[in-house]
Amino acid sequence: MSTEPSHSEPDTAAPAEAGPDPEAVPDLEADAPENPEVPAKPLLPKRRVGWVFAVAAVFWAIDLVTKNLVVANLEGKEPVKVLGGLIYLQVIRNPGAAFSMATGMTWVLALVALAVVIAIIWLSRRLRSIGWAIGLGLVLAGATGNLTDRIFRAPGGLQGHVVDFISAFAPNGKGFAIFNIADSAICVGGALIVLLSLLGKDYDGTSTKDKKKIEKTQEEQA
Repeated sequence: MSTEPSHSEPDTAAPAEAGPDPEAVPDLEADAPENPEVPAKPLLPKRRVGWVFAVAAVFWAIDLVTKNLVVANLEGKEPVKVLGGLIYLQVIRNPGAAFSMATGMTWVLALVALAVVIAIIWLSRRLRSIGWAIGLGLVLAGATGNLTDRIFRAPGGLQGHVVDFISAFAPNGKGFAIFNIADSAICVGGALIVLLSLLGKDYDGTSTKDKKKIEKTQEEQA
């Protein structure tokens, strides 16, 4: 009989394959979209607040400078013919609204202009369309330009008379009307906003057509 100690053979059997770790398996159902056939909403562009105030500042400054120049050089003088009579430059103190409308309601018009300025500033936080930002910037410049006259020009106290100096086609507003840069900015900005609305371009940078497509697809999948 052998007296050598017996050695047990090592267990060379391969360990049983471990099952998949449930925590390591990605939750495909959670990651999958609820309805993959519904198109995702388009990514919104950046906010355009800076465009509004940049445009407004530039055209407000142009309006203020041109008014001061014509008051200093043309007030009390005969109309100056420009571009062969297409435009006449002369100073008219206007207590009314744009194009000499609503004369005698100066303080009411000043409050309306102030309300427009506040509304545009509030809306500008949600703007993502450059076109809308330019349009609202022009309207803001025009409203602020004429409001500046209402506050600081005689007789003052929200009753100041606006300086108009551009008379189209004939002097004294006989051909069309007498207006200023602020009035022009309001008209151009308003027309741009109307055009964008007709084209289905919203102020938040999205398109009305895209929204309708998404809503229609969601209704069909419901």
